[in-house]
Amino acid sequence: MQKIISYPLSIIFYFFFLFWLIVFHPIQWICYNVFGYNAHRISVAILNGFLVRNTHILGTTYQIRGVENLPENKPLILVCNHQSLYDIPPIIWFLRKVHPKFISKKELGKGIPSVSYNLRVGGSALIDRKDGKQALPEIKKVAEYVNKNNYSVVIFPEGTRSKTGVPKEFAANGLKMLYKFAPDSYFVPITINNSWKMTRFGQFPLGLGNKITFDVHEPLKVSDYSFDEIFEKTEQTIKKHIN
Repeated sequence: MQKIISYPLSIIFYFFFLFWLIVFHPIQWICYNVFGYNAHRISVAILNGFLVRNTHILGTTYQIRGVENLPENKPLILVCNHQSLYDIPPIIWFLRKVHPKFISKKELGKGIPSVSYNLRVGGSALIDRKDGKQALPEIKKVAEYVNKNNYSVVIFPEGTRSKTGVPKEFAANGLKMLYKFAPDSYFVPITINNSWKMTRFGQFPLGLGNKITFDVHEPLKVSDYSFDEIFEKTEQTIKKHIN
């Protein structure tokens, strides 16, 4: 029954999803090229606020816990499990005060209104997962950038999304580069639950009535741990709280 009801709602959802991406593409361009970084950042946050609200068409609700744990004016490495593309707009919107950047696959850097433009000019890293010689310098660059400016960078160390919510093994290389080149930062483990249910039937139709939760755990100061220690503690903390 849910799947049948979801067909018309998913059509409405995708119409407005694409609408907001198209509308905000020129807005982003104007903000970035005329008014600079902060105006562009705000436009991206507002866009993702609309995308989050758009999921209410599908009966989606959100709960964000632990935001008060985030250190102020410190560089942050936001380490998250990855369940669907619907992980991303809530992170940008609800954690907008920490200026989240992303480590993303390079294919997303072109062809998608608003999304590709933001990834190219907003300070994120576009990497080729199959080419370490290209990927690692890009991660180094974003690590130094967030460390210098007290921004945050989001990394999904599973690499690919979990379609069932069951977490995959965390890869260490990207986290190791962030650890090394953002020495003033904090690792912030974040557990995402139920996002995978949005695509339980695939990309169409979408799942209905899901409560997506984000648990922001206690930050771990990079300088207080060896890489192996902070990697293990981060992974265990995230996976322990996955439903």
